[in-house]
Amino acid sequence: MLKYKFIESMVSEDIGRGDLFSRISQSKEVRAYILAKSDGLFAGKEYIDVLAKIYDLELLWKVEDGSSFSAGEKLLYISGDSKAILSLERSILDIALHASSIATLTGKFVSKITPFGVKLLDTRKTRPLLREFEKYAVRCGGGINHRMGLDDCLMLKDTHLKTIDNLEIFMQEVRQKIPFTSKVEIECEDIYGVKEAMSAGADIVMCDNMSNDAICEVVAFRDKNYPHILLEASGNVTLETIEEIAKTGVDAISSGSLVHQANWIDLSMKMEG
Repeated sequence: MLKYKFIESMVSEDIGRGDLFSRISQSKEVRAYILAKSDGLFAGKEYIDVLAKIYDLELLWKVEDGSSFSAGEKLLYISGDSKAILSLERSILDIALHASSIATLTGKFVSKITPFGVKLLDTRKTRPLLREFEKYAVRCGGGINHRMGLDDCLMLKDTHLKTIDNLEIFMQEVRQKIPFTSKVEIECEDIYGVKEAMSAGADIVMCDNMSNDAICEVVAFRDKNYPHILLEASGNVTLETIEEIAKTGVDAISSGSLVHQANWIDLSMKMEG
């Protein structure tokens, strides 16, 4: 249902009161295709399938979500009424471009840390009203979603901690009030904060902007004293730094750059004939 609303809102934004070309053109049965003009990982199929169902288009897919493609490949054939295809061209391309660009960058990050058994997580640094879509694109690239929102995990960041007088007492109250299945993650900036968070009963501890040496110290402390607690590293994660972070022994690394640093790849639509 959410995908339908998303598609309808997106198309409405572009078409407005009606495509002017449709007023003066004749309908024809045509076939178009999406052409890759750069390499990447594809994402967007789930959403384009919904669009095609709404607007009665026939699709012939040559890629799947998460599959790689090369420049020069034809990724998707679209058959239907010429007016519909031309009116929806930009919407279809924007879905594929936006999602595939995120998936492509995510895939590059994943390839750096897969040998170390570390998970790649996204963040809530998403564009307003596009969180579900952008996190879907991250999954297509091999990443794993972190929190979808404030309601599925309690994270205590530095700003939250400033309002808490006694973390241990606060955590006792937390366990009585949040859902039984919800986890608690606490953000820490140094080993002292880590020890306090683990002692208080955190399920996950985030090493925020720590040096790799400091993270190694945290991992050793966790392994010896609280092996059940998960460790996440975050802060200034780049393609150049993520491999060394993964070598520290954390369970996961999170990065907002999967979304906000994804540069659009090059895709275009062409008409056959």
